[in-house]
This record gives sequence, C-alpha cells and structure tokens, in this order.
Amino acid sequence: MSAMTILLIDDEEVQLASLKSFLSRRNYNVLTAVNGRIGIDIVKENAVDLILTDFRMPEMNGKEVLDEVKKINSEIDVVLMTAFGKLEEAVGIMKSGAYDYLTKPIDLDELENLIKRVEEKKILQKENKQLREQLHEKFKFESIISQSGKMEDVLNIAGRVAKSKATVLIRGESGTGKELIAKAVHFASNRSENPFVTVNVAALSESLLESELFGHERGAFTGAIGSRVGRFEEANGGTLFIDEVGDIPLNVQVKILRALQFGEIQRIGGNETKKVDVRIIAATHRNLEKMMEENEFREDLYYRLNVISIPIPSLRERK
Repeated sequence: MSAMTILLIDDEEVQLASLKSFLSRRNYNVLTAVNGRIGIDIVKENAVDLILTDFRMPEMNGKEVLDEVKKINSEIDVVLMTAFGKLEEAVGIMKSGAYDYLTKPIDLDELENLIKRVEEKKILQKENKQLREQLHEKFKFESIISQSGKMEDVLNIAGRVAKSKATVLIRGESGTGKELIAKAVHFASNRSENPFVTVNVAALSESLLESELFGHERGAFTGAIGSRVGRFEEANGGTLFIDEVGDIPLNVQVKILRALQFGEIQRIGGNETKKVDVRIIAATHRNLEKMMEENEFREDLYYRLNVISIPIPSLRERK
C-alpha cells in the first residue's frame, strides 16, 4: 500500500509546522490548511486518507469540518484535536462519526500509534473489497458453465428473481449445485454488499440448531458461558441460506416462521426481541408436500418459503 495522504487543519501555524515535520519524516504525504474552509477545498481536489483537524477554530470548527468531509467522502477518517479533553465533548465527537480524538498538547507516540491503526484499517478494507470483487466474479451467473437446456432455465429463473425480495426455495438432489445457485442469486441481488450466511441443518443436532439460528444469552443452558450471535443476526441486511430446510424440527419451524412474518427473532434465554432484515433462500432434496401431509412440515412455513421455486435437474438429466 502506498504512503497515506494526511491533511492537517489547524489555525495555529506553529502546531501545523511541527506536526507536518513529524509526519513527513515518517514518509507520509502531508497537506496543510490554516482553516476549515481551505481544508474542505483541499479534500475536494485531492485523494485524502486521513484528516487531523483542530476542534476549536474561527469560522469553521472541527465538528463542521467533520460533517462536510463525510458529505464529500464518507471513507475519509477524521481525527479531531482538542485542548479541552472533556469526556462529554469526546463522546459527542465520536458520535458524530470521527474515527478518534487527540488531546492537546499532542503526544507524538499516541499520534503515531493512531495513524498505524488507521493504516491497518485501510489495508483490511482494501483486502475485503478485493475479496468481495472476487466473490462477485466467481458466483455471477455468467461464471456458471452449463450446456444443459434445463440448467439454462434454472439460471434464467434465478437471474430474474435475484433483484426481488422474495423468498426462494431451491429443490434438487444432493450435489446438483443448490448452494452455487443460492450464492449467484445473492451476489446478483441488491444485498450483494451484505453478508451471505449459510447454515446446514443436516449437520446440526436438534439441540444445537436453535442456538445456531437464533443465538443464545449467557446461562441459557448448560455450557452457555457467554452470549452468542445467531445466523439470523449475522445475515442482517443480507441473505441467509438454509440448506436442507426439510430437516428442521417442528418446534424450530415455528420460530423461523415468525422471523419470516415479522422480521423478529429472540435469542435462547433472552427477553429482548431483535429486528432483522434477512432474505431467506432455502434448499432441500426432500418432498415437502408429502411431509406436510404427514404433519412433519408446517404448511404455513412451506408457503412462506416457496414464494419462488427453483427446481434443479439431477446430474442424470444433464450429462
């Protein structure tokens, strides 16, 4: 990663010169402004990674600089420098969207550690963006190779439903590519920047499944030594892929139905109802219609899950 560009904003020119000298010696690209308005103009014309701005300045204070910067580019980290160091002021700064604050006189070791934290964060963000781009490329519909007319029909249906909010039920034998289709739907949807979370029901015991889906609070059962976030919360804003949904026991089906109907879940042992915005894509190789007749699968849940049905042909049918 190339050296960060840091913008210093301070109406005290001695402070400005001192910090610029310190940061330049550490090979950072340093820009300076003697007031907030000049600083904002610099942000508009330059690629800035980090801004260190004084809090108390005439005309435009640090809070106003922060607000303007976030309108221009929300990814720029802003650190406010204040000579007062009041707790209330610091809390207000952080709530406004600042990365951190420093108390004057500036401790240079503290400043250097803070900048290193920002650098590490930028590196992680860049890596995360690259990985996400790779996932988009890997799981886009064009990357799924098929010479089968039936599979082309599957991809056509999946492509058309991707942008909708509808729940999807993917049906087919084991090994036919149900999860691959689910990922393709997610990465072509409006939720693609948010998590795609998988839970394989068949791999979990009944006692673990509820905790896996909804999480639990400390002390909810023997061995619950801490709180745990469930898959519904992990997938908030994104997609939850429930593989082998036909294996879910009836008592857990009720809770999934509630999550689908009201967008609400409750951790095991908890009293708080949590709102979640999750799109469900479910998959099964089982005959859910027969299971309903035998009272092994809830009819109301079936119709909630089966809004869009994507049947995947067996491998025998697409040699």
